[in-house]
Amino acid sequence: MKLVIQRVERASVSVNGKTVGAIKNGFLVLFGAGAEDTESDCARLSKKLIGLRIFADENDKTNLSLKDVNGELLIISQFTLYADCRKGNRPNFLAAMEPKEAERLYEYFCELCAREIHIEKGVFGADMKVELVNDGPFTIILE
Repeated sequence: MKLVIQRVERASVSVNGKTVGAIKNGFLVLFGAGAEDTESDCARLSKKLIGLRIFADENDKTNLSLKDVNGELLIISQFTLYADCRKGNRPNFLAAMEPKEAERLYEYFCELCAREIHIEKGVFGADMKVELVNDGPFTIILE
């Protein structure tokens, strides 16, 4: 499982010109499921994500979590995180989980996060347009 996490001032996602998810202060999370990923990976990474302390405290140290700043999550599925570009110029996606199971894990991951913090989501498998104001910029990759 791969997560690309961007600390944002705001972010939104739209499908067919209609906004389907939007947040203010928080994380935009791009979620990719690999062929071997499991629910336990979802549990481990959702806990790590919620606990990340990458917001500034009163001393300007990255010491605060999403909960500490009343942050939100916008979680978007993105199988292209598993692109393999080592050979040739056209990526292959053989390491990505098949769509039906990937959607199930995506929904499970979102459910786990929603137990702890407010989330918004994209639409699995849709052609989405993502807008964000990256705060920092601050981007972290979790696997």
